[in-house]
Amino acid sequence: MPRSDVLIAGAGPTGLVLALWLTRFGVKVKIIDKTAEPGTTSRALAVQARTLELYRQLDLTEAVVAAGNQVPAVNLWVKGEAAARLSLEAVGSDLTPYPFLHIFPQDQHERLLIERLQALGITVQRRTELIGFADREDGVVARLRGPDGWEYDFAADYVAGCDGARSIVRETIGTGFPGGTYRQVFYVADVDAAGPALNGELHIDLDEADFLGVFPLAGQGRARLIGTVRDERADRAETLTFDDVSDRAITHLKVEVRKANWFSTYHVHHRVTEHFRKGRAFLLGDAAHIHSPAGGQGMNTGIGDAINLAWKLATVLAGRAPDTLLESYEAERIGFARRLVATTDRVFSFATAEGRIADILRTRVAPVLIPMAVAFEPVREFMFRTVSQITLNYRGGPLSRGAAGHVHGGDRLPWARIDGADNFDSLATMDWQVHVYGSAGTQLAAWCEAHYVPLHVFDWRPEYETAGFARDALYLLRPDTYVALADSSGAASALDRYFAEHRIQPG
Repeated sequence: MPRSDVLIAGAGPTGLVLALWLTRFGVKVKIIDKTAEPGTTSRALAVQARTLELYRQLDLTEAVVAAGNQVPAVNLWVKGEAAARLSLEAVGSDLTPYPFLHIFPQDQHERLLIERLQALGITVQRRTELIGFADREDGVVARLRGPDGWEYDFAADYVAGCDGARSIVRETIGTGFPGGTYRQVFYVADVDAAGPALNGELHIDLDEADFLGVFPLAGQGRARLIGTVRDERADRAETLTFDDVSDRAITHLKVEVRKANWFSTYHVHHRVTEHFRKGRAFLLGDAAHIHSPAGGQGMNTGIGDAINLAWKLATVLAGRAPDTLLESYEAERIGFARRLVATTDRVFSFATAEGRIADILRTRVAPVLIPMAVAFEPVREFMFRTVSQITLNYRGGPLSRGAAGHVHGGDRLPWARIDGADNFDSLATMDWQVHVYGSAGTQLAAWCEAHYVPLHVFDWRPEYETAGFARDALYLLRPDTYVALADSSGAASALDRYFAEHRIQPG
């Protein structure tokens, strides 16, 4: 019977990223997808700052940035006029190397990930469908159907369900998918157009209860329109055309559409499965959580799932940690998914609420209050941190310990830029490492050398204190670059205690 270490069902961004990270860790993977070819259209556009930071581990960031386009600001429109503008560059320039919303359509994104996988010798097995699997004590046995209809068994240590909202993996393990469906019908259209909303920034219309956003695409005059319909048109979603919805774009955002290159409608759900793991099966991305497109969070969250799980699977498969390490995947990701679904649901519900009071709040109150709020730096920073996902942390999680300065175990490592360089350069590797801002003791240096854990010491500067670091403290970073341990003493014994407690062998 053929086998691999991990069987990945689904070759969207989540499955492809999981396959990439696992392969780089030396894990043998098989990735399958029932489609005949990668998608040529897509709904997901945004690549958030945190994803770009994590992509440095596989030298993906520069390619993604070069192929897409940066959105420097968000504009809110009311009654045909721009009412408020939020500059992302001004907010995030001291927080991340990527202080912008990056637009890189999912179909192009997938092609890049597939090319990188192929360079590592991994090919997506197309027209191959997971029918079901049995979870046994020594692994899983999956039943696959190949391109010619022939069915066969395939063995793996673990199976990863990256197979979308109708996940066979989720159905097989029976973890449910509670939530609901938005009554509005969404539409998406790629257009060639002109007008003030085609200036390379994101534009959102707050009028009425039909949400509408204009997202810039690479190329002069190219944009994606994402909107909703709620009246009698929603009852004939299957037969809607661009002509049925285009008048709102022209009227409210002054978009002069010259050509509609692609148009589609769909329904959106807001759901989170009850468990992200059962036995040797894991759920990631849309198989685990789906929500409204508000904030451009969906694809990025699936990618975050994959990177979180990849290093843990690799560590367990290499025999450097017990299977209990894998329990931390659900513990760390499910809470974030639930908060995200709740947050995007509230935002979308506000943007699409019907009635006179809702219209007044959107068109009269919001345009006044939002500019006043974003005039305050803490508010701007909070908004950017949330949307960019750099605020995502695992504080209180099973693998997070300690605090030093303003940095806690479970936090994303704060970014600090000094003289044209930054403290993120070492994060391009996929290993445990220790950061010290100030000076490191000889015992700590000896411990790191003996355990093959890289030690990075940064000469103390006031900028590090501003970023939240404590002088001479040690910060142990996990292979996914999150802080595992923050210890103000800087003592090597703190590392011994951490790895002994979690029964992990570093190096």
